[in-house]
Amino acid sequence: MSKVEDFLTKEEEQEIVEAIRMAENETSGEIRVHIEKTTSIAAYDRAMEVFHMLKMDQTQLKNGVLIYVAVKDKTFVICGDKGINDVVTPDFWDSTKDIMASHFKSGDFKQGLIDGILRAGEQLRHYFPWQHGDTNELSNEISKG
Repeated sequence: MSKVEDFLTKEEEQEIVEAIRMAENETSGEIRVHIEKTTSIAAYDRAMEVFHMLKMDQTQLKNGVLIYVAVKDKTFVICGDKGINDVVTPDFWDSTKDIMASHFKSGDFKQGLIDGILRAGEQLRHYFPWQHGDTNELSNEISKG
């Protein structure tokens, strides 16, 4: 599977957007998913480019989380901004990535993404609970490159 369009069905995309909405429901944190065919640079470096491109580094509390997927390269990265990275345990992103990878290996990309989103949401809720006046700073839609 190498085409971004074939990675998820429209229904699966909507389930992922709903998972983002639910995960962000009780937090000021922001979660985005970006999917593209391939990257010509290291996946982490590309994820950081996308992080900035999507203005995830401009959230008020620096608590954005990006799940970046390069479909043809069969690689993905989870990266958080300084606010969330400073408070989660050092192995949090790796353990989340392991859970997602187990789903990806069996071809269940939707569930892998949803599990990653929900785990990130749990941490965001814990460290950045929703407070009166919080707004959704970024789109919940999946971005594609």
